[in-house]
Amino acid sequence: MAVGRILKRIILGQAMASDKLHETLLPKRFALPIFASDALSSVAYAPDEIFLTLGLAGGTLALTHSWMIALAVIFVMVVVVASYRQNVHAYPSGGGDYEVATVNLGPRAGLTVASALLVDYVLTVAVSISSGIANASTSMRFIRGHEALYAVVLVVLLTAMNLRGVRESGKAFALPTYAFMVGVLGMGVIGAVRHYSGSLPMSDSAGFELAPSPGHGSLGTLAFAFLLLRAFSSGCAALTGVEAISNGVPAFKPPKSKNAATTLLLMGGVAVTMLWSIISLARWTNVKLAEDPATQLLRDGTPVGDTYVQDTIMGQISKAVFSDFHVGVVFMSVVTGIILVLAANTAFNGFPVLGSILARDGFLPRQLHSRGDRLAFSNGILILAGAAAALIVIFNADVTRLIQLYIVGVFVSFTTSQIGMIRHWNRHLAVEQDTRARARMQRSRIVNSVGAAMSGTVLLVVLATKFIHGAGFAIAAMVVLYLIMTAIRRHYGMVERELEVVDTTSQMLPARVHALVLVSKLHKPTLRALAYARATRPHTLEAVTVDVDPEDTHALQREWEERGIPITLKALHSPYREITNPIVDYVKAIRRSSPREIVVVYVPEYVVGHWYEQLLHNQTALRLRARLHFTPGVMVASVPWQLRSSQGQEERFEGDPSAMPGAVRMGQ
Repeated sequence: MAVGRILKRIILGQAMASDKLHETLLPKRFALPIFASDALSSVAYAPDEIFLTLGLAGGTLALTHSWMIALAVIFVMVVVVASYRQNVHAYPSGGGDYEVATVNLGPRAGLTVASALLVDYVLTVAVSISSGIANASTSMRFIRGHEALYAVVLVVLLTAMNLRGVRESGKAFALPTYAFMVGVLGMGVIGAVRHYSGSLPMSDSAGFELAPSPGHGSLGTLAFAFLLLRAFSSGCAALTGVEAISNGVPAFKPPKSKNAATTLLLMGGVAVTMLWSIISLARWTNVKLAEDPATQLLRDGTPVGDTYVQDTIMGQISKAVFSDFHVGVVFMSVVTGIILVLAANTAFNGFPVLGSILARDGFLPRQLHSRGDRLAFSNGILILAGAAAALIVIFNADVTRLIQLYIVGVFVSFTTSQIGMIRHWNRHLAVEQDTRARARMQRSRIVNSVGAAMSGTVLLVVLATKFIHGAGFAIAAMVVLYLIMTAIRRHYGMVERELEVVDTTSQMLPARVHALVLVSKLHKPTLRALAYARATRPHTLEAVTVDVDPEDTHALQREWEERGIPITLKALHSPYREITNPIVDYVKAIRRSSPREIVVVYVPEYVVGHWYEQLLHNQTALRLRARLHFTPGVMVASVPWQLRSSQGQEERFEGDPSAMPGAVRMGQ
């Protein structure tokens, strides 16, 4: 067995047959950590973004207004969760927002949603892992300065885990996800008890004065309102991942829709509770968070300088709540870092499934629709990992810079999906006669109408406040992706029309078959090719060589005659010592003289056992085949001759389809 195959089985596990797909379906206890980890973990960095934005104005604005922003974000989250519960019941096939928009608003709307979601999934991985690294560095100082490197390593590890399959990744991620939930909720309870008992200490940054950043020193009413809107749009990062469950309904155990809706409700309830807990603790402990801590944070009127290391809100409040219990600080740092890394797993489940649906519909390469040998959409997983790793390197794992690109895609899909659901209910109400069913549909339509209004409003706020800060790049990426997918669909449509059988003329037998056997020298591969060509009984059979060296050509012709080979050997003149062009010109001449005659070119080739041997053989045959493939009416037949070094190589492929050429393209 090849070393590569052994390593693959160690990393990914044994291949799974297609009839085992039902074994990969998820119960709610595994579905929650898989599909909800993004939404749950976003409460670890959404408060940071609220405080950072409000902190631009300096003073105590973050402490006095953060709770208002948090309530607004929570209200939007409640509405969106309620809206998506309607989605999973109405469209349980797994298309999610893409399917809702396509069915109710048309293919262009669906493709717009798909573009937004694909971009957002990539950003989810980049932001989540970068944020996880930032939180982990609170207790792991060796990470500082090398965030991008550790983030890319984590992307690789997460990719390997997801290539093992959805269910196995769910088992691996369940414990840390639940540990994070218990940690945050437990910290909230302990913090509340200590706060109301008067024993909760202040955060490390509470003693600093927060100076405004340049240009934010004195804000007018309009500028102040704009800053609040910008803080609200940043806080709406807490809503990312809500749509993932609607895309992953097929992965749930039956009853799929009911289990998905229940998981969505659990996720919303836990996320809301954790977000309010963290904001409350940050206010109680007087956390100060600055975009530029070296200059904005003042100690006795003097900037703290570059030597001060600013922890995240989660890090600061955990040190305050667990001031006498350092293990609790380490625990919160570790589980927060882990959950933020695992939050990317939501994208690793959503992106490949959506990519598979788009490939099925012809908007992405067909290979994305194929499952790998662990029944996961391997190609989609690898593409997502590569794109996210590139973003992490480009932005040096800087969460504040990355998150500016974030959110806009989520609310594009939220808004379009909810509008689509309104049309869905309108269409069904037009034909439904049952009174109880109509009442239920009308309630659902109201929920989706409120969801559309809220998500549309947030989208406008995000575009207004974040466009010049990075959201414009995300929109540009969506436009480019939309155009690429449109071009791919156009290409597939063109190919389908070109290959469509409209009559039987293309199935008519050729008038004659003219066979050519290419000869470089008289040896065993040549004799095998001649025998194979004769066995096919063509109307005309001739051997062809190219006269590059007259002496060698004459020697070949003499040996040909001495051996009495009963096939004509034609030498093609080549004054410039070319091999490919004379053969191609000769084949074209045959086609011109007899357009209904099919030309079959037999090419003897060596089969070698090592890649470096391939560099020494078959190069002319490769160039010739490439040229002849573009010539109408010409067939190319490869006649292999196995050299000694290739003996035993067929064992690599026996029983392991993933070792076959093209396995990667098939998703294996």
